Amino acid sequence: MKLPCISGRQCVKALEKIGFHEVSQRGSHIVLCRDNPYAQVIVPNHDNLDRGTLRAIIRHVNLTVAEFTELL
Repeated sequence: MKLPCISGRQCVKALEKIGFHEVSQRGSHIVLCRDNPYAQVIVPNHDNLDRGTLRAIIRHVNLTVAEFTELL
C-alpha cells in the first residue's frame, strides 16, 4: 500500500488515537509516549514528512501502513 503524504501534526493526531500523548517538544520535533505497551516515538513537525521517516515511525509503533492509514 502506498504511503500517504501527510504533515507531522497529522501524524501526531493519528498516533494519539492509539494511546500516544505528547510529552515534550524540542524545536520542530515532538516526543510522543504510550504507556501500555510502552513506546516512545519522535515525530518531526514538518509540513511534509519524508516517506522514509513516516515508514520508520509506523514500523516503530508496530502498525502496518493500512492500519495507520485508517487512523487518518
